[in-house]
Amino acid sequence: MINLKKHAQISLGYFLLAALLGVFLRFFFVTSIPANFRYVVHAHSHIALLGWVYLGLSTLIYKIYFQKAGTAKTYRRIFWFTQVTLLGMLFTFPFTGYASLSITFSTLFLFASYLFTWFVLKKLPEKYKRTASFKSVKAALWYLVFSSIGPWALGGIMATLGKTSIWYKMAIYFYLHFQYNGWFILALCGILFYFLEKRGLAPGNKDFSRFFYLLNSGVILSFFLSVLWIEPHWIFFALGALGAILQLMAFFEFFGILRNKDLQFSPFVNFLLKIAALLLAVKIILQLFSAHPFFAELAFTFTDFVIGYLHWTFLGLVSIALFAFLELAGLLKVSKMVFWIYFSGFALSEALIFYKGVSIWLGWPFFENYFTILAVVSGLLPLSLTIMLTKNLLIKE
Repeated sequence: MINLKKHAQISLGYFLLAALLGVFLRFFFVTSIPANFRYVVHAHSHIALLGWVYLGLSTLIYKIYFQKAGTAKTYRRIFWFTQVTLLGMLFTFPFTGYASLSITFSTLFLFASYLFTWFVLKKLPEKYKRTASFKSVKAALWYLVFSSIGPWALGGIMATLGKTSIWYKMAIYFYLHFQYNGWFILALCGILFYFLEKRGLAPGNKDFSRFFYLLNSGVILSFFLSVLWIEPHWIFFALGALGAILQLMAFFEFFGILRNKDLQFSPFVNFLLKIAALLLAVKIILQLFSAHPFFAELAFTFTDFVIGYLHWTFLGLVSIALFAFLELAGLLKVSKMVFWIYFSGFALSEALIFYKGVSIWLGWPFFENYFTILAVVSGLLPLSLTIMLTKNLLIKE
């Protein structure tokens, strides 16, 4: 029997490390630090996306579909192989950046994710195959695999065209788009549908089909929003806008599915999911705005808007939804006090990041000690995660 609570705690531990690296990056703008900023950024982003979110989602997927399926041995091997790749990235990226060892470990992680995808698709118990939840999770896993085209392309691009090529950024945006909008979102939707199905609240086939096809069409087409910074032909603006509209329509269907359902979750989990839903609504609206040439140019010119958007999705929507589902699955205990510390750090840091972008755009004066305040505010995130992890480690089985 696998202790999945420990796996959830390990993923939370990676989140704490990523948050500490994030605060460390803030202090680069406050004082002189004898380290390579870009190298630390690579470690921060890889551990956040692959350590916290990937492990959190994969642990939940195993918990809901496989805990009683007699597949523990195979899953355990994949899990620990994944840990080797994550620790390898953690101890190489901050010191070498993209170099032979870090590239080796990040490449091995891709193979670990392929193995996990194979495991889920091959070993899934028959009774789940036709459910709405698994259809969403299956699509999410394919987006996980599809997004890896970006990292695979980077090697060839760096060797031939170099980092200054537009294709270098394009490969990174390709990866991020299908991670954030495909793998993360579809997996979270699938996990929510699973908990609905367990309570006899499964979505109707027609309602789910409309949501599913609208969302997938939107995810694919909205990738073109990631190419607007090169000022392409107008058709790309039209395709990106269509993708954003389709995602908007998909989530109208999604909230329609949830409307008037007594979810039977605890009041706190309901509260977390409502916050995640609000953050999702804002994300979709921001995405729709980015299809307009003016806002596309604005985002490309002032990178704080892009950073703010990515953190809004990662720290807000995805992480808060993960807190809710890990709590619901009995894998992690999230107290209200700790959550409010976390949310305060998230909300205040987001406000400061967007303020900086708006200030540079409109020529507003910067207030004194901005970077120090941002670093201190960001410290609320690792503080909350330290308390959360400590409390969970101290809970007796």
